Amino acid sequence: MKLLKKYIERDRSGWVTLLPQEDEDLWHCYNLIGPGDEIRAPAIRRVVNTSSTGSTDSQRVRLTLTIRVEKTFFSPSATSTTEAAPGTSNQPPQNAQLQISGRVTSENPHVKLGAFHTLDLESLRDFKLGKGPGGWDTINIQRVEEASAEGAGAEVAAILIGEGNAAICLLTNHMTVVKQRIDAQIPRKRKGMSSAHEKATEKFHDQLTAAFVKHILPLSTNLRVILFAGSSFPRDSFLKTMLENAQHNGDKTILALRPKFLKVNTGSANVHALNEALKSPEVAAQLKDTKFAREGMMLDKFNKMLVTDENRAWYGPDHVQKAIDRGAVGTLLISDSLFRSQDIAERKRFVKMVEDVRELGGTEVLIFSAMHESGHKLDLLSGIAALLTYPLDIEMVEMEEEDEKAAQEAQQ
Repeated sequence: MKLLKKYIERDRSGWVTLLPQEDEDLWHCYNLIGPGDEIRAPAIRRVVNTSSTGSTDSQRVRLTLTIRVEKTFFSPSATSTTEAAPGTSNQPPQNAQLQISGRVTSENPHVKLGAFHTLDLESLRDFKLGKGPGGWDTINIQRVEEASAEGAGAEVAAILIGEGNAAICLLTNHMTVVKQRIDAQIPRKRKGMSSAHEKATEKFHDQLTAAFVKHILPLSTNLRVILFAGSSFPRDSFLKTMLENAQHNGDKTILALRPKFLKVNTGSANVHALNEALKSPEVAAQLKDTKFAREGMMLDKFNKMLVTDENRAWYGPDHVQKAIDRGAVGTLLISDSLFRSQDIAERKRFVKMVEDVRELGGTEVLIFSAMHESGHKLDLLSGIAALLTYPLDIEMVEMEEEDEKAAQEAQQ
């Protein structure tokens, strides 16, 4: 994403002009925009004109609107391809969608002040985002900086392959983008009917190769690893076919990527199996310094500690706050879904928790993306957890607090 302009006051009010360039950028925008913010962006609105004779005429007018945000809606991208029946075509790609709804706050010849409108924010169309005092807190500023940093795109591509089904995915620091799904009907290999199985498999491999060329090849320069995951037979069969065809056709672009190829066994070709693939030692070794790999590793460490040393693994907003108050947090794990709270006071609470942990020094704060499997799992644990630097018994802590409270009441 490009940061075109930025003006932030000392009271943390101000505005930025952003240009989303890909689907992940719209996810960043979704996390930045909240109720009460102002958005100024291009829009198309149908305008009805009434003539002196009473006849009406409607036309679509392109204009620029400013609205005060009330609701936001984000839908991630996904391209679903199925084996088409004769005379039909495969479904077209669906890009990520971000819709912002609210009341119009600036005068416009075609739209009344206070009218309700929904803006569609899209890639390659800039918009202006304004926030009131305190709106540009450290979390929002960090989000803008990370999204606009050079080289913030996908680092890992993954092809999950099963018996007639596959998914092409790109993994960035903040989300897993499913670029295409492929489902094909492949008949079982039976005696005397092997040709039907072979033809269907060949067609499936052709579809998967075309998807590889379309979605992965253009990004291959910046990719660290290209994962081929799934059960061994269908995965290895496709990879062998693709490389043999590339060798036969003299396609050096595919052959040159072989050092980046990595095969991983997973229990299924479902997108959720990516988490299993990322935990494999071969993948973890190559991705150990990426944001999402670090998050997955620390969440695993937390889950293990919850079993072996529960007094050093706390979760839940109230319990984690108690650990922060005692300076006991070594690593804070928090989901970005908590910062999208419609309750402004609640959001400020979580922002302050992050800031307090950072001020302790020698600590680590990991902000998980809810669009990754690890972020989804953290959400199931209330969205916030902490690894403590020393053990604390929560029951003892609560008893101490009750005693302190009783002592204060007695003094009063």
